[in-house]
Amino acid sequence: MAVTANEAGFRPASRIATLGVSEILQIGARASAMKRAGAPVIILGAGEPDFDTPDFIKDSAADAMRRGQTKYTALDGTPELKAAIADKFARENGLALSVDQITVATGAKQILFNAMMATLDAGDEVIIPTPYWTSYSDIVRICEGEPVLIECHADAGFRLQAAQLEAAITPKTRWVMLNSPSNPSGAAYSAVHYRPLLDVLLRHPHVWLMVDDMYEHIVYDDFDFVTPAALEPKLADRTLTVNGVSKAYAMTGWRIGYAGGPAALIKAMAVVQSQATSCPSSISQAAALAALTGPQDFLAERTQSFKERRDLVVSALNAIDGITCRVPEGAFYTFAHCGGLLGRTTPNGVVIESDRAFCAYLLDEAHVAVVPGSAFGLSPFFRISYATSKEELGEALRRITQACAKLT
Repeated sequence: MAVTANEAGFRPASRIATLGVSEILQIGARASAMKRAGAPVIILGAGEPDFDTPDFIKDSAADAMRRGQTKYTALDGTPELKAAIADKFARENGLALSVDQITVATGAKQILFNAMMATLDAGDEVIIPTPYWTSYSDIVRICEGEPVLIECHADAGFRLQAAQLEAAITPKTRWVMLNSPSNPSGAAYSAVHYRPLLDVLLRHPHVWLMVDDMYEHIVYDDFDFVTPAALEPKLADRTLTVNGVSKAYAMTGWRIGYAGGPAALIKAMAVVQSQATSCPSSISQAAALAALTGPQDFLAERTQSFKERRDLVVSALNAIDGITCRVPEGAFYTFAHCGGLLGRTTPNGVVIESDRAFCAYLLDEAHVAVVPGSAFGLSPFFRISYATSKEELGEALRRITQACAKLT
């Protein structure tokens, strides 16, 4: 008879004892199980483009394999890929970075982990505006830091305000993490929004800035994307600019993230990576090189498709009594307020007491999987990923509308 972990006296490390698998993944797993069992579930939880990786990128990866590029590479990125990333930062972001200021890892999540592991001591604080991508705070905790969560509400565009940042900084503050456009809210910071925050950071030279630009190319309505290190060069020597190929190039499974920052930080992050994964996949790096140096015209076409879906979702949600939804500037998510539905009762007599309960109701009643705002540090909201077909979105929104109408 097999011995279970508990019977064997298994004890998890204290650094992960209070952590769990991402709620997004848990909801996705339950929805997928329901779908396998025959339920007509529509999953709007995954942060993954429904587009395929462009053929020219896949062809470049195949060519790399045929040329024998299947060995270990340099620890944190091939020279060719690092040079292409440096060119990208210069061309698109106005950042002048040398190859020793560039790092490549197995996804942007590893970039964040490497940076935190390389810089945080026990008790160091990291300021994180909420709503935030769920992994931010858990990565900080694993690295023995203390996440300092600041609620940023819809009436402020889900953006951190200078007064909030100033009040949160202490002598223990090591980092501030900003994500624009944001997962989960789709909110984005323009130069006007960034400027007051950067002025605060200029007054606190011990605080570093980490910016997650992953959704840079997915912005709407002529929004002018800018990254902080270009906007305020005086902060460049304490800013890590994080990006990757997952979202814009539909390469989530290729697992390539990259970043640019001070050489000393990049070197310290390489130490962490050397003892974790070593180099990223050689084939994925070849594909990322093609993505960054090949045709870019499809990016605008795909963004236009996302915009049409955004408008469809926002319009439908705002037509539902009890739900209000801000129009996001970018990414492929809506983050709608469902507070008007709390306190209502389902057909089965269950009172909707939280956004988590509302999302569970939608999955059970409407067979639509969405993610509660509580998973992102802000309630009562729910996130929809509209990175799926307009036909499927239309059906999902019809079901959500009907399910909400049944609440009394």
